[in-house]
Amino acid sequence: MTAIKHALQRDIFTPNDERLLSIVNVCKAGKKKKNCFLCATVTTERPVQVKVVKVKKSDKGDFYKRQIAWTLRDLAVVDAKDAIKENPEFDLHFEKIYKWVASSTAEKNAFISCIWKLNQRYLRKKIDFVNVSSQLLEELPKVTEESVPSGENQSVTGGDEEVVDEYQELNAREEQDIEIMMEGCEYAISNAEAFAEKLSRELQVLDGANIQSIMASEKQVNILMKLLDEALKEVDQIELKLSSYEEMLQSVKEQMDQISESNHLIHLSNTNNVKLLSEIEFLVNHMDLAKGHIKALQEGDLASSRGIEACTNAADALLQCMNVALRPGHDLLLAVKQQQQRFSDLRELFARRLASHLNNVFVQQGHDQSSTLAQHSVELTLPNHHPFHRDLLRYAKLMEWLKSTDYGKYEGLTKNYMDYLSRLYEREIKDFFEVAKIKMTGTTKESKKFGLHGSSGKLTGSTSSLNKLSVQSSGNRRSQSSSLLDMGNMSASDLDVADRTKFDKIFEQVLSELEPLCLAEQDFISKFFKLQQHQSMPGTMAEAEDLDGGTLSRQHNCGTPLPVSSEKDMIRQMMIKIFRCIEPELNNLIALGDKIDSFNSLYMLVKMSHHVWTAQNVDPASFLSTTLGNVLVTVKRNFDKCISNQIRQMEEVKISKKSKVGILPFVAEFEEFAGLAESIFKNAERRGDLDKAYTKLIRGVFVNVEKVANESQKTPRDVVMMENFHHIFATLSRLKISCLEAEKKEAKQKYTDHLQSYVIYSLGQPLEKLNHFFEGVEARVAQGIREEEVSYQLAFNKQELRKVIKEYPGKEVKKGLDNLYKKVDKHLCEEENLLQVVWHSMQDEFIRQYKHFEGLIARCYPGSGVTMEFTIQDILDYCSSIAQSH
Repeated sequence: MTAIKHALQRDIFTPNDERLLSIVNVCKAGKKKKNCFLCATVTTERPVQVKVVKVKKSDKGDFYKRQIAWTLRDLAVVDAKDAIKENPEFDLHFEKIYKWVASSTAEKNAFISCIWKLNQRYLRKKIDFVNVSSQLLEELPKVTEESVPSGENQSVTGGDEEVVDEYQELNAREEQDIEIMMEGCEYAISNAEAFAEKLSRELQVLDGANIQSIMASEKQVNILMKLLDEALKEVDQIELKLSSYEEMLQSVKEQMDQISESNHLIHLSNTNNVKLLSEIEFLVNHMDLAKGHIKALQEGDLASSRGIEACTNAADALLQCMNVALRPGHDLLLAVKQQQQRFSDLRELFARRLASHLNNVFVQQGHDQSSTLAQHSVELTLPNHHPFHRDLLRYAKLMEWLKSTDYGKYEGLTKNYMDYLSRLYEREIKDFFEVAKIKMTGTTKESKKFGLHGSSGKLTGSTSSLNKLSVQSSGNRRSQSSSLLDMGNMSASDLDVADRTKFDKIFEQVLSELEPLCLAEQDFISKFFKLQQHQSMPGTMAEAEDLDGGTLSRQHNCGTPLPVSSEKDMIRQMMIKIFRCIEPELNNLIALGDKIDSFNSLYMLVKMSHHVWTAQNVDPASFLSTTLGNVLVTVKRNFDKCISNQIRQMEEVKISKKSKVGILPFVAEFEEFAGLAESIFKNAERRGDLDKAYTKLIRGVFVNVEKVANESQKTPRDVVMMENFHHIFATLSRLKISCLEAEKKEAKQKYTDHLQSYVIYSLGQPLEKLNHFFEGVEARVAQGIREEEVSYQLAFNKQELRKVIKEYPGKEVKKGLDNLYKKVDKHLCEEENLLQVVWHSMQDEFIRQYKHFEGLIARCYPGSGVTMEFTIQDILDYCSSIAQSH
């Protein structure tokens, strides 16, 4: 085992700077006896690392290889299996349990004892030793670090480790010197004692030479000591001179300190004077208002442009003086207090003058604008407020000054402006809408009823009376509530297209006049009252309400500026107060247009949607956008009501029992509606609303066409379905309405199915007996009788076949087809022009039946020589001549 230990130390652990302390020969428990070695090692470098290494002998040669290594820190439990009886088995608990069987109990005990000592010395942690004899776990002597020299440690495995710790390996230089010395002595190896004696003699010679060298240098040492004594004397003289110099400097220092203190006091006095001058200059420069500014504030002309400019500059200067940031202590000065009081008095005086003047301007402008109102009363235009806005914008900077200095007066001006302008705009807008309504209703007779007297064109009357008269006047020309399905004397087709175009132009002109008016007023309010309108504001504008006189004053205390969101809300509320009559007037105009012609709801929906879309692109929360959006809801509601009325009237339609049905009125009216709607809604923003209406209408048309067809007595059901669905299919194909592609295909399928059904039903009559005969033949074949044996049936023999065929000679067939053509002609209407289509389909179906009969004769009566008395060419000639003769 010792030889193996040395071999492992040399081959495996020395190259890795490790020292082998203990070894045990083991094999795994319960498996084949494959021996290996568990080795306890420590590193030679600090800090020391303790490992348990598994070493295995190679199968290919007589050398060992390192298989796996665990650090002692990972070892949790050492289980010796039995502490009393000798047992070679033991377990080591690393990340998993390894079961081993040692070659002898003594090796196992020695290895476990070494593990315990290494744990006590290096790890200072208690590994659990289970079933281990107490004799193996001997306590090591506890020696304090103070009593042990540096680098010495407690013994782990006895004297061997201590010897190794005290041994110092020769370095390369020492090894080289020893080799040179041994090469110079021939007997250095053969006679070690003689070599040691020689070395001792040489050492003595060298020691003697050193002593003699020291004794020979005594004279030189004495000379050196003398020189040192002289140097010390020179140093003493230099110190005396330095002391005298220091005394001189001390007196100079005292004089300089007195001069420095005097200069410091002078500098402090100058600094205080400069600071005092700076404070006085600051107060004079920032709190002194020029006499010209004072005069402008007290007596300045607020009517002229030059006076307004002078007052604006003076107000800005006053605001700067009042808002100057005073330094600490300035407010305690009497002069500062007096100046501040003077500024406050000037501000109050000028604010009163400005508010009074602007109130007068509002009143005067309102009267001037009213005088020009008569000029616009007969024209569909709104008065231009640009001159009024231009004159007032000269005061915009003064309004900003008033807003920041006296919010109470600013708020009072705002309220007065809304009061004056709301009354002015109400008169203008109501007169404007009266003119629009008169132009919609048309005749001058109604205009006279409404009091258009003389050239002044002054308007009288109420909106309700106008609505009544407009309905009466429109009734003289056409049906006042004409709809898509009016079944009376007048229908939608009777409406004058020019009237609809005129209404569309009037409605567009109304919106086009209102839109710039509202935008211009909103822009003016923003600029004049200095309210920001383009910042985003949280929340929606749907809850807008009319302002009463005290709302603004209740919202904010005097002098408190508005945040951005409140300023935008204030613009919206001011616009609502000023233009409070726009939305009711628009709703009245929309109601009138709907009464005149329900189709007008299409025009209004498109126009209103476009204007709402345009307004929302500019500002989704503006007054114009909100108001037009509310009106758009009304227009959309009227449009939906119009569609619902069309569907209801479809369901109520009645047909004549004495005349043929033809194209149903609501089918023709749907064509007219779709054509008109496509022209109106071309490139419109609300195309989705029209698509939904299309879907509802076409479903209603489909259902009611089938309903009428089922109730028809004069015209066959298939003809009603065929003609109307053909008309629907032709309409949808021509208009190319993308949302009705499925309905177009359905209409085509219904038309095709009912055409085929009508053709088959009608052709059953001309060759009725022949049809019955061959139906009996097919029935016998279906029962299982072979086709060639049918001729043996009594009722279907050759004689019966010839008898039936003789009843239908060519002349008789032509006569039957001629009667059929006349009957079809009576069933079909002229406007749809389907007679030739149906006749051609009947010709094809007749030829198909002929070929079918010929085939049955060939299969069921082979070799009988029985044939029809007319040919396919005869059929073609008959059909052609009949069609040409009619």
